[in-house]
Amino acid sequence: MDFGIGFLSNNVMLPILDFFYGIVPSYGFAIVALTLVIRFAVYPLSAGQIRNMRKMKITQPLMKERQEEIKKRYKDDAAKQQEEMGKLMQEFGNPLAGCLPLLLQMPILFALFATLRGSPFTDINYTVDVQIFPPEQIENIQLAPFATKPQNIYINDGVHYQIAALLPGGNKLGVGESSKIEFQTTEGKPIEKLVAEYDNRDILPRWEVTKGSERLQIQEDGTLEALEVGTATIQGTIPGIAANKGFLFIKALGRTGAVTADGTINWDILVMVLFFGISLYVNQQISGQPGGGANEQQQQTINKLTPVLFSGMFLFFPLPAGVLMYIVIANIFQMAQTFILSQEPLPENLQKLVEQQEKAVQKREALPFERKRSKKKGSTSG
Repeated sequence: MDFGIGFLSNNVMLPILDFFYGIVPSYGFAIVALTLVIRFAVYPLSAGQIRNMRKMKITQPLMKERQEEIKKRYKDDAAKQQEEMGKLMQEFGNPLAGCLPLLLQMPILFALFATLRGSPFTDINYTVDVQIFPPEQIENIQLAPFATKPQNIYINDGVHYQIAALLPGGNKLGVGESSKIEFQTTEGKPIEKLVAEYDNRDILPRWEVTKGSERLQIQEDGTLEALEVGTATIQGTIPGIAANKGFLFIKALGRTGAVTADGTINWDILVMVLFFGISLYVNQQISGQPGGGANEQQQQTINKLTPVLFSGMFLFFPLPAGVLMYIVIANIFQMAQTFILSQEPLPENLQKLVEQQEKAVQKREALPFERKRSKKKGSTSG
């Protein structure tokens, strides 16, 4: 179950992508435009999440204090404790309320992510598992056609079809038997006809036996021959037509990894990974996190480590350059949105809380017997 991600990708993301490619014939520009359109579309949802975080940053210290008071006061009366906790939630709001906007926008963002990980930006792989039996045994097996799940494939600029890999005679063979894997659209049109129609031989599939190469052989046209009893796995790959196309400083939208197998550094990938880490850190500083005292110190440590960990993740688990570009653009958009919303006037009740907290900090700093704290650590104003 894909929670509608496939539907959103095929019926929302791809038409938008094709629209912008029709305006400017650049898949890099189309990625930028698609990312901005989707981000503006989910702006109200993410704005609600950011506002709730800002509110929690201000109210959480006092809310925790009140919760502790309720627990102590009604420690022997669970019903009353629950009642008072409910009143507290009505007064300050439920911290989990900010999760709802996030959950609502997740399928849309996942669909966008899935779209940019597919054709035309990256090569698309199909996996076919084959079982090989002795000749005398295969005669007693009922054979049925085998087909993989269809995937969206760009045949030419702005032209794409749902294409599946098929074995008409099934994926069970006897030793010495031959068969041929065919790529067809969901309407039954062979990929060879599409290649001839659009004169684009770059999309012809490549084949590789990834498991059991001693049991099975496969030719360039997809014809396979069973050699020994056992199982084998074949991978068919249809190239992404934009995988090797560049955009601005990016050499190829389908390129993955900051370092190649021969040790060459892909500076375009490295720059995007570093910029992602920096933008994530800046966004954290703008938004801030709820907490105080020891919790605030722990949060500051987490804020410093998070950009490093996430950036490192992209180095060890590389994504295509086009997907990285989307992530960086989305992060810049999120950073700008957070900054704009942080300038909004606070509601009167929250503003009073901020002023009370600032007065409490100033009073604490004025005490002669207490070591003075820096304003940066002591202030909890938002």
